[in-house]
Amino acid sequence: MSSDEVSRRTMVGVGLAGAAVLAETQSASAAVGGRNEMVVRAWYRTWVESKDWNEADALTTDDFNFTSPNNDDHISKTVFKKRCWDTQIGFIKAFEPELVMAHGDDVLVKYTCHTMNGKSFQNVEWFRLRDHKIASLQCFFGGNMTFPSSVSAQ
Repeated sequence: MSSDEVSRRTMVGVGLAGAAVLAETQSASAAVGGRNEMVVRAWYRTWVESKDWNEADALTTDDFNFTSPNNDDHISKTVFKKRCWDTQIGFIKAFEPELVMAHGDDVLVKYTCHTMNGKSFQNVEWFRLRDHKIASLQCFFGGNMTFPSSVSAQ
């Protein structure tokens, strides 16, 4: 069922007026999600195309934080740049999104990352946006072998 459709069961449960409000709310959420999805896709393009920190920085909030299994527990934007961007940017050739799901201010991405030396790995990342900027990013991966520099060293 699309975000603009409402089931008969829902219409009976909330009435026609309630169903119209529900459909409008779902449509508004889809519009926000669509815009947020574009921001997240721009984030990945920045890592691959321009590799320009200023462009990445412009996509994030001032209080952006990052979390990963690599001893990164809600680290600040400054620490993220030093620990993650600066050390990994030179290893990344391409991101291949396999699944991008946006719902309101949340965007979930499953991707394959290709390194400069022809290796690849998969991760899942959960973005939380605020005012169409990335406020937090949680990266889920299985150990050290699923980030660019480690995979490239194999």
